Amino acid sequence: MKYRNRRLDLQNGVFTMLLRRTRTRRTLRIAFATIGTFVLLAFAPAPNLTTSTTTAAQMQSNISTEKQTEATAASKRIAIVIDDFGNGMTGTAEMMKLPFPFTVAVMPFMPTTKADAETAHKLGHDVIVHMPMEPNRGKKEWLGPGAITTDLTDAEIRKRVEAAIDNVPFAVGMNNHMGSKVTADERVMRIVLQVCKERGLFFLDSRTTFKTVIPKVAAELEVPLVSNDVFLDDVYSVAHISKQIGILRKHLQEHEKCIAIGHVGPSGKKTAAVLLSSTPSLRENAVIVKLSELVRRTSDQQILP
Repeated sequence: MKYRNRRLDLQNGVFTMLLRRTRTRRTLRIAFATIGTFVLLAFAPAPNLTTSTTTAAQMQSNISTEKQTEATAASKRIAIVIDDFGNGMTGTAEMMKLPFPFTVAVMPFMPTTKADAETAHKLGHDVIVHMPMEPNRGKKEWLGPGAITTDLTDAEIRKRVEAAIDNVPFAVGMNNHMGSKVTADERVMRIVLQVCKERGLFFLDSRTTFKTVIPKVAAELEVPLVSNDVFLDDVYSVAHISKQIGILRKHLQEHEKCIAIGHVGPSGKKTAAVLLSSTPSLRENAVIVKLSELVRRTSDQQILP
């Protein structure tokens, strides 16, 4: 009995000793782990506050630049004018499907004059009279019916301009078809612009000649005037039209607005295709508007003190 008790006491003692050693080892491990943590923290490199500050500043700068770019684009305007509607020309259907507002210049007294003007109006586009006018070179018969030429009397010029306006439904303005000779003639243009004033139309100078007298006469008569900046398709190739879109963008870098003229006809489908593919990038640079909006903005700027 005594022997058994001693053996139990011995076993208990060994167990107690092992337990103490286990606890000690555990305590030591915890202690070493804690000390290791403090050592790592003590010798760890300090956070690079300069880099963090710089990164934050760069992010803020990028955000500011994006906002500035968006604000600049929102303040700029592009007006696309498409000439030569009214005769069922190639590209008419493609132009009418473009996903932005534009200005439809319709020739009077032609087979689809009224149909094209009505379609454009229903789609929400501006309609203007594309008035045929005598050029320095070329034959008069190329101009079509009701053209304005420099050999006409004052009364005949007035009669033809009024008839053309009446023949194009929903017209809010007028521009010249060809007309390098007429738009340099002050007598003729004074009559044309006087009729536009009386009928409440603005005038777009297509600028087919650098000798144009339209700005001078329009200012004297107080006729709302805007002027063309870029011809898109004076050469009938996709490469050239794309190049002209680039010139349009470059013009916007230095100006608040840009007016560009394209055509239905030989280049119609190509011009429509380039405009369609360029729409996203054009909208990054400016807001695409109807010509009448540019006329209103110009008028508002003129009356500001």
